[in-house]
Amino acid sequence: MISRVTQQTVQRSTLANLQLNLSTMAGMQAKMSSGKKITVPSDDPAAASDVLRLRGELRTQTQYVRNADDGGSWLTTVDTALQSSLSALRRARDLTVQGGNGALGTSSREALATEIDGVRDTLLAQANTTFLGRNVFAGTSDAGTAFTKDAVTGRYAWTGTAAGTVDRRINATTTVRVDADGAVAFGDDAAGDTSVFALLDTISTTLRAGGDATASLGAIDTRMEKMLTQLAGVGARHGQVLTAQTELKSTQLTTKAQLSGIEDIDLAETILQLQAQQTAYQGALGAAAKVLQPTLLDFLR
Repeated sequence: MISRVTQQTVQRSTLANLQLNLSTMAGMQAKMSSGKKITVPSDDPAAASDVLRLRGELRTQTQYVRNADDGGSWLTTVDTALQSSLSALRRARDLTVQGGNGALGTSSREALATEIDGVRDTLLAQANTTFLGRNVFAGTSDAGTAFTKDAVTGRYAWTGTAAGTVDRRINATTTVRVDADGAVAFGDDAAGDTSVFALLDTISTTLRAGGDATASLGAIDTRMEKMLTQLAGVGARHGQVLTAQTELKSTQLTTKAQLSGIEDIDLAETILQLQAQQTAYQGALGAAAKVLQPTLLDFLR
């Protein structure tokens, strides 16, 4: 039995094919304008799942990069402060050695004592160094300064928190300490560890009194050793952060390349496909125009 094909059947089939061609072309134009293969998850569910996973990894890696950059800035600040403190303390040691010259007069001793007082103030300023409003030698303490001086007793106290360290996570399994222990580096009179500031006060007082300040050279050397120990630790942690920064940037590039391979279109191929689809659509329009030409008058003839 032969099926009967009516004019209405032909028209419906033609319009359906036109709509399909137009829908396909609209999808390709959407890909061209967005530059992405996947505009909605239904375009490719498996690829969409991979894209979501890679984007999550990329966000995590970006946060680790921020953490590493912030940690590197902290450690650079600490390193600079300790380097300056060591330089100032070496100057104080040289002045103390000069003060051991028994031929120095009162005015010369006073000049040396005054310069040592200046070194003490420099060290105190370095010990109270801040980064973005946070004291780098006070741990997680929210005190205004890492070291304070009691106006009555003249003792210098560390206001930091011994158990509270400032850490930055640089990957899924590693955290790095980015501050330094001010009580170890500079001493804490309140805890029984004579601070470098009190030590320099003692030396300047001895010089003004005409005594032998060289007796304090051993104490200066001890304080320098503790600063050097802290500086070495900061350097090691800074190296760890720098290595992590390099690895994270490399990992980011790899993840971005994988993401691009999944969701980005091949521009040249898409342009050719779109041109071919436009040609097919134009041909379909021409065929439809001929099919849809007959009118009621044509059937009444």
